[in-house]
Amino acid sequence: MFRQSVRKFVEQDIVPYHADWEREGIVPRELWLKAGAQGMLCCTVPEEYGGLGLDYLFDVVVFEELWRVGASGPGFLIHTDLVATYILSFGTEEQKKKFLPKMVSGEWIGSLGMTEPHAGSDLKAIRTKAVRDGNEFVINGQKVFISNGQLCDVLVLAAKTDSDAGAKGVTLFLVEGDRQGFRRGKNLEKLGMRAQDTSELFFDNMRLPPESMLGEEGKGFALMMTKLSQERLAQAIRSATVAETIIEWTVDYTMQRQAFGKSLFDQQNTQFKLAELKAQAVSARVFTDKCIDLFMQGKLDPVDAAIAKMLTTELHCKAADECLQLFGGWGYMWEMPIARAYADARITKIAGGSIEIMKLIIARQMADEAKHRH
Repeated sequence: MFRQSVRKFVEQDIVPYHADWEREGIVPRELWLKAGAQGMLCCTVPEEYGGLGLDYLFDVVVFEELWRVGASGPGFLIHTDLVATYILSFGTEEQKKKFLPKMVSGEWIGSLGMTEPHAGSDLKAIRTKAVRDGNEFVINGQKVFISNGQLCDVLVLAAKTDSDAGAKGVTLFLVEGDRQGFRRGKNLEKLGMRAQDTSELFFDNMRLPPESMLGEEGKGFALMMTKLSQERLAQAIRSATVAETIIEWTVDYTMQRQAFGKSLFDQQNTQFKLAELKAQAVSARVFTDKCIDLFMQGKLDPVDAAIAKMLTTELHCKAADECLQLFGGWGYMWEMPIARAYADARITKIAGGSIEIMKLIIARQMADEAKHRH
């Protein structure tokens, strides 16, 4: 029933307008309020903080239904899966009561301020500084590629409170969007996901009270590490869903399209390509669903999450490429969903930790296992 209501909302309130939002580079705030009223934001937030107190599968349904139609604009995943999760997991009672009800309603939009011009996958290398001045922190620095950056009302910000302590010098803060000294740069123009606002953010002597700290001082990197598996699982859910959807579109198209006296689908090359993609998509879905199950039991380890992200995002990009080929020249037209899916796909091998980082995580565990065997 929940999936049906989400699907209806997506079809009525997102699909007809998404192309306009892609041209504008941003989704209107009214959509967030409508989604909040529908119970689609932060489904797992407990009732005491304004949420529905549901399990993770309800969030999964929302993500799947958005990706099923290629709705890459609404940044609900970052808001729900990352920002609200950080506040719920590490926030004080006061912080939860202040931020979560407005995030559930869509009144406040959440964003994650971690990536910097010189620090992407290597978060220890961030340079944004938080220096104590009496009882307050003074923050200077910049972030880049921040999804929901133009719209955000609450930002989970990673900053260095001790520049010499490496990972142990990182602290997280909760920053309100209207704080003095917090400035948004331009809305960045991207290859894909063009309706989702993505920004540079600047901090010029921005002052924060001590109650803005999220978790303990110097524990920010450790807290971020505990949530990476969840972030990578979300990427896997996205990629598994999009791969399945792209294959369906391509089967439908090739069965209608004629070439050399028969349907394109009846050509052996088409059948072989789509059969191979279908087999890989089924395997990716089974493993992703297993990871969702493990996550809900609190048993998803970083290596399984890395494997899921690596396999599904590589399949996502492969399916987008090979299926676009079967659409021929029409596949290259922006009005065709496959063209937009192709452009949207490429970020999945970068966001949430690059494919190369996933391989390092997997290889490290292989080395550890080899040491134990010998």
